[in-house]
This record gives sequence, C-alpha cells and structure tokens, in this order.
Amino acid sequence: MVSNQILQNTIDGLKSITRIDLCLIDTDGKVVATTFPDTEECEKAVLSFITSPAESQVIQGYQFFKVNDDQHTELVLLARGTTDDVYMIGKMAAFQVQSLIVAYKERFDKDNFIKNLLLDNLLRVDIYTRAKKLHIDTEVKRVVYIIETKNEKDTNALEIVRTLFAPKTHDFITAVDEKNIILVKEVKSTDTLDDLDKTAYMIIDMLSTEAMSAAKIAYGTVINDIREVSRSYKEAQMALDVGKIFYSDKSVVAYSRLGIGRLIYQLPIPLCQMFIREIFGGKSPDDFDEETLSTINKFFENSLNVSETSRQLYIHRNTLVYRLDKLQKSTGLDLRKFDDAITFKIALMVVKYMKYVENRDSF
Repeated sequence: MVSNQILQNTIDGLKSITRIDLCLIDTDGKVVATTFPDTEECEKAVLSFITSPAESQVIQGYQFFKVNDDQHTELVLLARGTTDDVYMIGKMAAFQVQSLIVAYKERFDKDNFIKNLLLDNLLRVDIYTRAKKLHIDTEVKRVVYIIETKNEKDTNALEIVRTLFAPKTHDFITAVDEKNIILVKEVKSTDTLDDLDKTAYMIIDMLSTEAMSAAKIAYGTVINDIREVSRSYKEAQMALDVGKIFYSDKSVVAYSRLGIGRLIYQLPIPLCQMFIREIFGGKSPDDFDEETLSTINKFFENSLNVSETSRQLYIHRNTLVYRLDKLQKSTGLDLRKFDDAITFKIALMVVKYMKYVENRDSF
C-alpha cells in the first residue's frame, strides 16, 4: 500500500498549487494525512459518509469524496470549502490519490508474483494466469541477476538499482532475503554474454559511485519463458557461491562461465575427502610452504611454461626445476606433465571447496 508519508507529500503538493486545504481519513475514521489541524469534527461525519451511497457530498463546510479501489472505499478525501472550484479541485485530488493506490497495489502484486516465481512457489497454470492479469509478457527472453552488496539491508543500493531499471516496465527489481537484490531483466535476442556483463558492470559502477558500496554480481542463463525464471535464479545463486570459492577476484560471474568449478561445487564432501586422500595421502595443500604454493600458482598461470615462470619469479630455471622435482617426490605428481598438472589443479580447487563448506557450516 501507499505509505502515509507519500500521501502527505501528495496533498502538501496539491495544496501548494491550489491553496485548498485537504485531508485524507481512512475507513476507521483515523487521519492518514492532512494540511490543517482540528480534524476531529470531521471524523464522525466520515464514518456516516462511508456507509452512504453518495460518492461525494458537502458536509460541515467540507467537500467529501470517496477514494475507491476495486469498488471498495479505501479512503475519504476532504477539501475545505463548498464552492464549485473546491469541488473540482477535490475531485482531481481524489482521482490522483486513487491512481496512486492502484499503481502501488499493482507494483506490490507484481513484486509478490516475481518473488513467488523466483522461489518456485507457483503452479504452472497459476504462473500464466497471474502473469496475464498483471500484464506481464510470458514469452520474452529474460535473465536473472543477483546483486550482493557489502552491507545487509542496503536499502540505498536497492533504490539505486530501482532508479536504473524501474522506468523499464519489463524489468523487475525485488529482494527475497536481506542480503541480495534480484534483477529480472528482459534481454534482446541479439544480446551476448559480453552485453550481459556490461549491464552488470554498469550496476557495480553506479553502486560504487552513488552508494559507495562494493558489490558482486552473478547471473544465470537467458531463458525464453517466464516459468523458467526460477531456473535462471538458481543458476545465479550457484554462480555467486562458486565465484566466492574459485573466482574471488572477479566482481561479475556468469553461470555459463563457471567451468570445472561448477562440477566441483556439486560434489559431496565425503567424495572430496576421499579424492584428496588419494592424491596427497595424509597431507594437504595447506601443509605446503608459501614459496611452494606461489611457485605452483605461477606455474599454472603461465600454462606450465618453465622459462616464463622462472622469469616472473625472478629465479633461475634450475631453481624452478628443483622445486618441481621436490614437489614430485612429496606428492608423486610431476606438474610438467599435463595429466599430473590437471590432477593437482583439480585437487587444489577441491580443497578450496571443502574449506568453503566447512566455514559456511560453522556459522
């Protein structure tokens, strides 16, 4: 529903233009917003007016107007004065308030619909019925973005995202929890992953500039039908988690670019533990010293190129070979061989995943 503050701002603005005092009273006789004091004398008259068949009436020097929604009286508007000009202004003010109520109700209904759609709480037949009632196109391409800000309940960030996309009537902005903002965005059939990335980076730049807030964004795959929105949302959730584990340096993560990280994320922990025992025996990558770990990471970064790795580490080629030989003796894996390098790389990623699950479950 429309907040009392918005209603107060509305009638304050109308008074500043027309110089006519206005008051809004609910169906219980309580003042919701007013531009003048001493409204007690009108409250009893309002209760009688609500039960009458009249849509407008002059009572005690005021013009009374019913503000309806779906043929039910929501509020009563009072305009001080009995002239024709006051009647016309009161009629216009009542129409303005009624339009506000309808608009906010539709927005609330759409927000509820999108939330239930994301959480998979609707039957297929209900999805199409409600979408038609809310004038939402069911067969357009859409993608779901999850925007995670640094602070929980970041209402400022939510409003900034709404400012960016709310004018586009086919996009929806909502929140299903206290941490994340959800954007369900309509996309063109010609949009590529680069185009989707540009949208994400635009949001990040705007939040950084306007809200001084750092954000991570993940998005799912593009879907063609509204019933698939929940799938794109679940993909975006996975992309956000996988990004935190394996791609922590990236601020934008796409589900379709997760690669092997997506496979590892779906492995059961007992299987991961068994795999690590097979590779490292009783050891763990955590047991390696900082020098060894930095050597391994740099070697992978340079696609197993010994010369380039030694150059970037500012060490002699023979020193690097010695370190790799030492690692081979302790693990049985020679990183200069492609198969062994792949095994070692996957093992490092599995250990990262296990640590993430352990820390997550400890909260």
